[in-house]
Amino acid sequence: MASIRRHPEASNRWQVRYRDPAGRQRTKNFGLKSDAEKYASIIEADKLRGAWTDPKLAKTSVEDWSQRWLATKVNLKPKTRAGYESLLKTHILPVFGELALGGVQPLQVREWVAHLENSGLSPSRIRQAYQLLSAVLKTAVEAGFLSRSPCIGTDLPRIRPREMRFLTAEQVNHLAQSTADPYGTLIYLMAYGGLRWGEAVALRRSRCELLRSRIRVTESVSEVGGKLHFGPTKTWRNRDVIIPQFLVERLAAHLARSVPHVDGFVFTSPRRLPEDNASGVGRPLRHSNFRKRVWMPATAATGLDGLRLHDLRHTTVALSIAEGAHPKAIQVLLGHSSIAVTMDLYGHLFPSDQEDLASRLDRRYQASLAV
Repeated sequence: MASIRRHPEASNRWQVRYRDPAGRQRTKNFGLKSDAEKYASIIEADKLRGAWTDPKLAKTSVEDWSQRWLATKVNLKPKTRAGYESLLKTHILPVFGELALGGVQPLQVREWVAHLENSGLSPSRIRQAYQLLSAVLKTAVEAGFLSRSPCIGTDLPRIRPREMRFLTAEQVNHLAQSTADPYGTLIYLMAYGGLRWGEAVALRRSRCELLRSRIRVTESVSEVGGKLHFGPTKTWRNRDVIIPQFLVERLAAHLARSVPHVDGFVFTSPRRLPEDNASGVGRPLRHSNFRKRVWMPATAATGLDGLRLHDLRHTTVALSIAEGAHPKAIQVLLGHSSIAVTMDLYGHLFPSDQEDLASRLDRRYQASLAV
């Protein structure tokens, strides 16, 4: 139990002595006995509730703690790490960096979110910044630096879902035919195979098992700070994608003509350096270059201005559902982590039984009148 006594060297001051949960002796001095009594009561209550934290640890600055936190995230993908660093530098540390962990108050967090919203920052970016700050402070709670996180009860702006665009099979044909060679095959692969851009760019010849009408998706590439980083897929899972016969034939012709090396990238940049020709692997496509030099001219020529490359993945879903694909098959095809993700994104595209149910209820009502 905490004890209260006069300070041994100053009779007009009071001292609280107690043992922390680890058994270490601690003291704190007060000028008023009432303040000492209040502090002693709080300390004992916190110890009973398991909410006691070391006051010295709570003085650690948010900036120092955020860097320690970031250093523990050893499995982050390069793009994710770069995103965290950008959010910390731009939106979090300028406001909270010099504050002690124990000095961040819930009202300050709410005022910060309101300021970001008033400044015109997008709702999705605001949520990302808030979730990062919350994660950093939650870890401080788990490490015993804080008793509770101030990121509680904050109202966040709602994200307006971006409208999806879906192409018909005829539009896909028109777009692929208007795309400079050999990237028409890439358009077909993304529209009928559901690959993400990073997965399509990282695809190698060795993973094209065309005799079995399938490709193995095991790798993805992202561009961070002008450098390409190869790593696992978005969900860290490998998957086999069964492709239609026409696409098997197009890929086979393309591989025979343009991809001699077994580890060569299926789709490469037209710009080649001497070392690329020597290795036979080719130079991976970059999103910004492809979008400017190939994608935008093709979409403009076909009246599809504003179409995103990712809309080809949405098109895969629309075409598959039109052919009666089950939601589970869509999940496997796209490589979603769960069927819930698939249904959240595309549930509205599946045929609904609501109209049929309404008709049957109407018939039940008419039958009741006859009785």
